[in-house]
Amino acid sequence: MTRVPLAIPNIGAREAELVNEAISSGFVSSVGRFVSEFEDRFAQYVGAKYAVACASGTAALHIAMRLAGVQPGDLVAVSDFTFMASSNAASYQFAELLLVDAEENSWCMDVDLLRSELERRQAAGEKLPKVIEIVHILGQPADAVAVMEVARDYGITVIEDAAEALGATWTSGPLAGKHVGTVGHMGAFSFNGNKIMTTGGGGMFTTNDEELARRAKHLSTQARLPDRGYLHDEIGFNYRLTNIAAALGVAQLERLDDFVSTKREIAKRYNDAFAGTAIQTPPDLPGQHSTYWLYSIQVPADRGPGARDQLQDFLAEVGIESRSLWRPLHMQPPLTNEALVGGSVGESLFARGLSLPCSTDLTAVDQKRVIDRVHEWLQLGSE
Repeated sequence: MTRVPLAIPNIGAREAELVNEAISSGFVSSVGRFVSEFEDRFAQYVGAKYAVACASGTAALHIAMRLAGVQPGDLVAVSDFTFMASSNAASYQFAELLLVDAEENSWCMDVDLLRSELERRQAAGEKLPKVIEIVHILGQPADAVAVMEVARDYGITVIEDAAEALGATWTSGPLAGKHVGTVGHMGAFSFNGNKIMTTGGGGMFTTNDEELARRAKHLSTQARLPDRGYLHDEIGFNYRLTNIAAALGVAQLERLDDFVSTKREIAKRYNDAFAGTAIQTPPDLPGQHSTYWLYSIQVPADRGPGARDQLQDFLAEVGIESRSLWRPLHMQPPLTNEALVGGSVGESLFARGLSLPCSTDLTAVDQKRVIDRVHEWLQLGSE
């Protein structure tokens, strides 16, 4: 049987056309029309006033931390259940971390836990975070309304890690119609090869603040001033996106609505197939429209330790790729001494979580193969 990959890029003729145009122009690095065009179109798509293209989503997060004024010894509150890049951006600034557990319903940061910890710290005279970094997990919007309320109460900057959630929106409440990555002070997106749309690598910094956008672009281009010689007014970074990558991004952005729609259709077919089984499907919360970047399930808790790995191996036997969810940050060797609030929810999500194939070109036949194999595994466990 042919292999069914987890999540691969969907590249077509339009992408080849624009990339070839960038190559033919001779502008293949960070100078070229596609960089500014990609920034302008992306900002318009997500509803941000400004967007700055970066070499990666991590680079965009790092710039946001720098612009938030994070210094060595400052505290950054970040979701505990997330990919390591979320915390790396703060660690690059030599910050201390406050790792906040996930909530069971959304898998995103538990804002009630965060508020309780800030109240405790304030009463005890302990350090408060300079930044709250919320992560929109696997395409699922976090409770940004509650996070912004906490941030206002304590005067804290909010950075949105929207690396996994391009296209996700809120559909009701104060944020109705808004895209993730546009409601905090700064946002960051990723265009890695397995994301909903890709530039091969790359990312985007977003903000509604003109000065922050200007500073982000300056920092991403080595903080170089327009002078006859090479004059730099501060320590900057080589974080700009290339014109070739931006050309790919422009073409992919033209197809993004279709990609998002397809992801949601794939999720619905999985949800319908697993309804009434012991498989726990991903969050689907009122007022929040997830993109299901990776369609991730929780295997039955009563199957015991190792059940996730057993299902993963069972799928692999017939060429179906799957991937476990992240090990929580507090379980990562470099971060074991960082402050932690909670932790058990993230540990459970890691122990039981598995992402299933969900490429935007996944065929109905291949998806049925995945579904049938999962059902077969469930049936074996009940015998």
